[in-house]
Amino acid sequence: MDSTLEQTFANPPTLLVDAIVAKFDWAKGASWTLLSGGRTNFAWKLSPESGGAAAVVKLYRGPALNPLFPNDPKSEALLLKLLLGTGLAPKPLASLSTEVGECNVYSHIPGETWRRDTSIVGKLMQGLHCLTAPNDLQIAPSGSRALGEKTESILVKCDEKSSILRERPNEHVLASQRQSLLHGDIVPGNLIWNETGLHLIDWQCPSIGDPCEDIAIFLSPAMQSLYRGSPLLETEIADFFEAYDDPVTETRYRSLAPWYHWRMAAYCLWQSQNGRPDYAEALELEIDALQRSRTR
Repeated sequence: MDSTLEQTFANPPTLLVDAIVAKFDWAKGASWTLLSGGRTNFAWKLSPESGGAAAVVKLYRGPALNPLFPNDPKSEALLLKLLLGTGLAPKPLASLSTEVGECNVYSHIPGETWRRDTSIVGKLMQGLHCLTAPNDLQIAPSGSRALGEKTESILVKCDEKSSILRERPNEHVLASQRQSLLHGDIVPGNLIWNETGLHLIDWQCPSIGDPCEDIAIFLSPAMQSLYRGSPLLETEIADFFEAYDDPVTETRYRSLAPWYHWRMAAYCLWQSQNGRPDYAEALELEIDALQRSRTR
């Protein structure tokens, strides 16, 4: 989250506090702590004065202008209900329309942001992709044609894009027939580890489709560098796929890797041209990964 926005919203809007207190008796007198890590919305940890279980209040900043990651509070609420009891996601508590925006309230998952051991992420993702997906989620792009079209739609929004256009892959890969439940944004900042295992938060951009979509976001050197400080090593990628335990999907991902890296490079270019200079280095990481993926 932008540091200026963090300062602005260190204290939640009064209208939001009033709406939460009206909904939950235990919220009266509770302390609000702004949570860092998110790059899209505002979230506060709400700690009851009585010392009971903490909750998270997420305030959405409206429809996403982001060309890759949607921001849908209704989809997040739907998924939290669907995943109730699985241990994968927080427990939903309420959804509210307030005078300052849409809001979801859910249980706070204590723990640490994931930083190492890709095998536990592989196991979590494999379990997620085996779950039955609801029918009313968006369909993720699948196959080289759809990924190429998505990338081009991002580049239309960019200036000085000729160097990215020159890197367009040529490999043709058919769309997948799989209709897996996808989180859509499995980055280190959305993975929480504690004594009960690994958990996923921030479900505002779920979809249905090719499991390679989730895999590509997690393995992206740009996303790993931005959230964790460095890309994954080849040994860590191998550990991930060993734990994911699906050779067919691994082979498919590797055939699509140039397209996923190209799309992420376009996304990094868009971010770097829209006030996020930290994405410039991430862009170079994706281009390098794209070029290496072609030689495999």
